[in-house]
Amino acid sequence: MSHFELDARRLMCPMPVIRAQDRIAQLAHGDTLGVTATDPGALHDIPAWCRLHGHEVLLAESDVDEIKVCVRVVKDS
Repeated sequence: MSHFELDARRLMCPMPVIRAQDRIAQLAHGDTLGVTATDPGALHDIPAWCRLHGHEVLLAESDVDEIKVCVRVVKDS
């Protein structure tokens, strides 16, 4: 199990979710992906996408300038 980072800063909706989806498709079960974004919608959009696809959201937070979401990849065997 490995951890990966995705820089989605300066991308507007729906690109942070699309980039996260594309990266998660390349990862193995149990890997984690940290996403950093500046689009405020990513704070809700990425966790919503994860719920629909069965991935686990470990962290979803924002500060003044950035959104951080960390996802554990869950894939059926």
